[in-house]
Amino acid sequence: MARALDVVGERWALLVVRELLLVPQRFSELRHALPNASSNLLADRLRELEHHGVIHRRRLGSASGPQVYELTEWGRRLEPIVLALSEWGIDAPGPPEPSSLSATSVLLFLRVGVRPDPAAPPIVCRLDLDGSIWTVRVESGEVHVRSGEPATADISLRTDPKTLGGLLADPASLDSALAEGKLAFVGDLPTLNRLLYGDAVPHRS
Repeated sequence: MARALDVVGERWALLVVRELLLVPQRFSELRHALPNASSNLLADRLRELEHHGVIHRRRLGSASGPQVYELTEWGRRLEPIVLALSEWGIDAPGPPEPSSLSATSVLLFLRVGVRPDPAAPPIVCRLDLDGSIWTVRVESGEVHVRSGEPATADISLRTDPKTLGGLLADPASLDSALAEGKLAFVGDLPTLNRLLYGDAVPHRS
């Protein structure tokens, strides 16, 4: 454990790993996702994680394309550790307001927090989260998330990470989010409920 903490125990290191679980990201995207980490601190963590072989850099597309950071195969083995730590931390006191919530963190919350009915028909959702498009597929009792457009979708959502996180934590906030325009969706309400709350769908009159 001590050797592992030598690699990922510094402040923000595991949060950088968390942000790279779903998709490679540029430095500016990581800064946006982790606004409380200064540029210098984030650069230090990225340099250390790269040195230890947890992440690496590559160019998107051509040699002149933007540079992104992504997890190595060894770094990706941290995923169950990060998810377990996240689940353990749900019962910890919340941060003071105003707090931030990245797209990746709320998508991981959706992926591990929703318990779909394995016998229910699958759902494919087009999710616009702060302008980035994601495909969320609920099937056989599991939630799968990937970056990009789905070929077809049963339901489409547009919202922001903080609103989506609030909806996942408190089903009673759905009506107000819809009324206030914080959540826009195309589809039917039962499917939306199944997507957000799985087999714990709240009773709605």
